Amino acid sequence: MSLYRHLSADERIVIEKLRFGSHCSLQQIAVAIGRSKSTVSRELKRNRWFASNENESYRPYRPSDLKTEIYTAQPFYSALTAQRKAAVRNRKPRKTRRLDHGRLLSYVLDALRKGWSPELIAGRLRHEYPADPLMRVSYECIYQWIYRKPERSRDLRAYLARNHQRRRKRGGRKGKGTRIAMRVPIGEPPALVDSRRQLGHYESDTVIGAVASKRCMNTQVERKTRRLFARLIDDKSAASTIKAEYEIYRTIPPKARRSRTWDNGTESALHQAVDEALGMLTYYTDPYSSYQRGSNENRNGMIRRYLPKKTSFENLTQEELDMIVHEINNRPMKCLDYRTPNEAWNEEIHKLEIQSTTNNHTPHRCT
Repeated sequence: MSLYRHLSADERIVIEKLRFGSHCSLQQIAVAIGRSKSTVSRELKRNRWFASNENESYRPYRPSDLKTEIYTAQPFYSALTAQRKAAVRNRKPRKTRRLDHGRLLSYVLDALRKGWSPELIAGRLRHEYPADPLMRVSYECIYQWIYRKPERSRDLRAYLARNHQRRRKRGGRKGKGTRIAMRVPIGEPPALVDSRRQLGHYESDTVIGAVASKRCMNTQVERKTRRLFARLIDDKSAASTIKAEYEIYRTIPPKARRSRTWDNGTESALHQAVDEALGMLTYYTDPYSSYQRGSNENRNGMIRRYLPKKTSFENLTQEELDMIVHEINNRPMKCLDYRTPNEAWNEEIHKLEIQSTTNNHTPHRCT
């Protein structure tokens, strides 16, 4: 593969003679100097010169019938001027690459190894270094840096959540019917649930392990704060599922547990038991429409970074799973203004406690 060479002074002289002396075409000039036609075209456009504009200042318009000397003629090409301009451009310092800054590079590498996405890294930098312009980089710059050839030896692509060449089409297939009693479709919940303005609405799912093992985990994600809860269960049965759900929700304040949204798996068939015991509501997504539980799918994807598909959960303890969940909940998120789910959750719980204290101290008026 041939490397790019800048045009020499001799080549520029040939271009000037052939173009303005012999009036040759761009293709003929390119053949004569052994360059591509586009190289010749760019050279002529870049180094056009007016005789009355030696200092590159603005040349005022003069009607052609007023004066027709060289000073008001069409721009032409001068090899001497073109060579001088090229020398000036070469002396100008190149713009430094953003990730050539050592401290920024170290931060980005450490964050990628933690599993942070480029978008998350770019946003968090603005929070941690608000007054440092050197600690700034866009997520697009990080993606380009990861995929450019010199960085492939580091295999930084392995730290990205997904490595699809193209985005997959979002959509769903038609369902075959429901086998869940008292099923309430997702289209019927109040607008307050869908807007994420109110605390206490969850998205539920079951994460399965290796095929040979029946052990899996139940996950619950609070929609407003994106806080993840997870419990290991012996199998995917409805009885094991409601037991795990009850263990998760019974320690949460009543005003912080209002409803949950399931897919159409049969593991949620006994949802009424939890609804009646804890005073919650259950909604169901449309068939094959997991994007309607996007927060839960996102958090499940984070769990898969620690426990990839086909990983057996037989030797996994609840304490080890709690450590994984704790690390996920302490990871900042863009949708939370780069706060962590734990920070957002604690703020909301604190607000509930203040409201409860205020209500308890409010004097009741006698009637």
